[in-house]
Amino acid sequence: MAIRRSIAGLGDPGAVARAMRDAQYIADEGLATTAYLALALGKPLLLEGAPGVGKTEASKALASVLGRELIRLQCYEGIDAAHALYEWNFPRQMLAIRQAGDAYVNLYADEYLIARPLLLALQAPRQRLLLIDEIDRADHEFEAFLLEFLSDFTISIPERGTIRAAEPPVVVLTSNRTRELHEALRRRCVYHWIGYPEPALETDIVMMRASTVARDTAERVVAAVNRLRAEPLAKPPGVAETVEWAEAATLLAAQGAAWPRAFARAIGVALKDQDDIAFLGPRLDALLSEVAS
Repeated sequence: MAIRRSIAGLGDPGAVARAMRDAQYIADEGLATTAYLALALGKPLLLEGAPGVGKTEASKALASVLGRELIRLQCYEGIDAAHALYEWNFPRQMLAIRQAGDAYVNLYADEYLIARPLLLALQAPRQRLLLIDEIDRADHEFEAFLLEFLSDFTISIPERGTIRAAEPPVVVLTSNRTRELHEALRRRCVYHWIGYPEPALETDIVMMRASTVARDTAERVVAAVNRLRAEPLAKPPGVAETVEWAEAATLLAAQGAAWPRAFARAIGVALKDQDDIAFLGPRLDALLSEVAS
């Protein structure tokens, strides 16, 4: 298969991993390889995984590596094509009509067009990376619309004609897997599952992201987080919560709190659901003492 996109400086998965690390993101071999293939083949990259494992951060790191502006389309229930493609600035059009009087005014000029993420990506595919975040939160109708967009990377504007990208834009989709995505969407993408990182890798992430945290503290936090993730929680802590918990516990320890107590007092940084906190309440101190002492 011919390579469809030039990726100067990223000639192999190892180069992608090194570049992403320079962008403050530690990518394992699987993610680096998948990202490399998506870039080289000109295909969208689909990242699935639990909330908080670093899918969006990986997209930001790729945008940084490629030197591109990140254009983010945040999906939600009820999102429609207008929010993703474009809208006409109706109030400005009406104002132009009143000001023009009997003179001709082109109501469909660029100045009246409000470009949304998909159109922005097509207008400058070499300068932007399109992130379609949490596609699983959108409904099946929007997913079907997105399939058409990803097939040929064109947008039809009745008043303006068809806009086609000069080359396939770099596209990253993320999913928390709250519902199954259509098989047709998966076939159009290069796929990678991001799980919770291994303890050693998560410790390295904490050290990279939290400069005030000592390594032994990072190791304690990672051990505690992995104990919490083993519990049947509604919202287990993600990697971002691990980093923040390490920073919070370090701050409280610097003010005199003993380590087990520092972790417990900062639990609201790691767990953000009252039912989870109440469920662990009677056992929390003992659980944290095992790993934080």
